[in-house]
Amino acid sequence: MSMSDPIADLLTRIRNAHIARLDSLEVRYSKLKADIVELMKREGFVTDVEVIHEGPKRELSIRLKYYGEKEPAIRGLKRISRPGLRNYVKATNVPRVLDGLGVAVLSTSSGILTDRQARRKNVGGEVLCHLW
Repeated sequence: MSMSDPIADLLTRIRNAHIARLDSLEVRYSKLKADIVELMKREGFVTDVEVIHEGPKRELSIRLKYYGEKEPAIRGLKRISRPGLRNYVKATNVPRVLDGLGVAVLSTSSGILTDRQARRKNVGGEVLCHLW
């Protein structure tokens, strides 16, 4: 099956796994997905990420994070830029998610960054998604 938006697929799989209260999930590997999930790990939204090399296809194994009685660490995910409508911002217009409580994920010339990192480095780019 051909997929036109792999980032939206990743976010949907994470959202569905949280709804089903799964401990982990696996998605097909790509460098962009790996960078996004590593950023989620650094920001405390997921517990662990590892690349599985089984056969010719690599996969990302994502261990989800919960608080207490299976309360998800990720309250919400929203895809912002999509293939049909790209959303680019200048360094001066980098968005804040929930007044800094959430994270905007940007694809910049310096790599995949959070909104805080992009402001600190004074770079703009494509707003991929919002996490809170």
